[in-house]
Amino acid sequence: MRPTDPPRTFRVKSFGCQMNVYDGERIGELLAEHGIAPAPDGEDADLVVLNTCHIREKAAEKVYSDIGRITKAGREAGKTPLIAVAGCVAQAEGEDIMTRAPAVSMVVGPQAYHRLPQMLDLAVAGRRVTDTDMPAIAKFTALPERRRVAASAFLTVQEGCDKFCTYCVVPYTRGAEISRPWTDLVAEACRLVEAGAREITLLGQNVSAWRGEDRRGRAVGLADLIRELARIDGLARIRYTTSHPADMDEALIAAHGEVDKLMPFLHLPVQAGSDRILKAMNRSHTADGYLRLLDRFRTARPDIALSGDFIVGFPGETEADFAATLALVDSVGYAQAFSFKYSPRPGTPAAGLPDQVPREVMDERLHRLQAALNRDQLAFNRASVGRRCAVLVERRGKAPGQWLGKSPWLQSVWFDKPGAGIGDLVPVELVEAGPNSLGARAVGHA
Repeated sequence: MRPTDPPRTFRVKSFGCQMNVYDGERIGELLAEHGIAPAPDGEDADLVVLNTCHIREKAAEKVYSDIGRITKAGREAGKTPLIAVAGCVAQAEGEDIMTRAPAVSMVVGPQAYHRLPQMLDLAVAGRRVTDTDMPAIAKFTALPERRRVAASAFLTVQEGCDKFCTYCVVPYTRGAEISRPWTDLVAEACRLVEAGAREITLLGQNVSAWRGEDRRGRAVGLADLIRELARIDGLARIRYTTSHPADMDEALIAAHGEVDKLMPFLHLPVQAGSDRILKAMNRSHTADGYLRLLDRFRTARPDIALSGDFIVGFPGETEADFAATLALVDSVGYAQAFSFKYSPRPGTPAAGLPDQVPREVMDERLHRLQAALNRDQLAFNRASVGRRCAVLVERRGKAPGQWLGKSPWLQSVWFDKPGAGIGDLVPVELVEAGPNSLGARAVGHA
């Protein structure tokens, strides 16, 4: 590559989970700290960072498609943007990206993006650079302090996963489970509140596996961290995601009933309702064990809203196995959930299993599953009508005086209230329910 001018503007495009959203935000803050400005809406950027996800099939192909589109747009505009591929596809594909896509200047994994400024200096000088080392904790100590954040902010507390579900690439792209230190997390949470956050969502590939030591050297878990963060003045709400059933301990269950700032919402993936399929997935729990765990959360917090993840068409899944998943859905009554067709990921044990389910069968099963999940989400929203609660305002609506925000149960809510503002907690009564949102009217108190 030939030397190029240092970029003046950047754009980060993130795909996938909340962890990637968080990483994308941090990449943007890192670049801004080094004097590069976000590209104005509608304008091409001098530097484009594709922050990728490798969970779904054809993820890499989508990256190459984006690279081609960016290159073509730059050529038509008479410029050659620098392109960086970050995230889990970068970690998994590494040098293959450099070979297949000469337009890419930098490839950086999810644990090394704090080194982007140094890589950028090399790219400007005409070198192509790859960094897929995995020093997870070093990344956080190198990132700039967050000076301004939205009303709802993410805080990564844990990365990696040791569960090795047979379908999942996360242990290979994010590495082993590692927990950030207690003192670092408490300090960063305080800074987030000072920067404008009213709600903090604690993030991790397996967030309930977070472990550490408090200031007194005592062994602590996620529940202890939540209780400590709840003491921060100005922080109104706490959430966490994503968890594994194996790591949901009694202390965390109790926190849902005892910590007012911990919202009544639990996202707990199950993936399937058939014990035979769960065993093949290496999920380490049974359907009945999962349901009994949910019952314990409901006992602690009766109004808790439940969310989950599902995979249909795992190798060997029969119609009877799928019927067991539908039966579990009927039993739980999810407030919301995410569902996907099984996607064979290279290098995972499940990719080589026999009895791969035909695509058309997966399509039909996913359609039935999503119909059941959509039915239950609408039923939950309709059952919420008449409730009074506080809505955290996150952005303006389309009409003058209209605002959009989230209920304690993570429902999208719109309402009119002249004089309200982003970050306000507005008491409302929920008066209208749709499949994806609710309408409300402002009231004197929740």
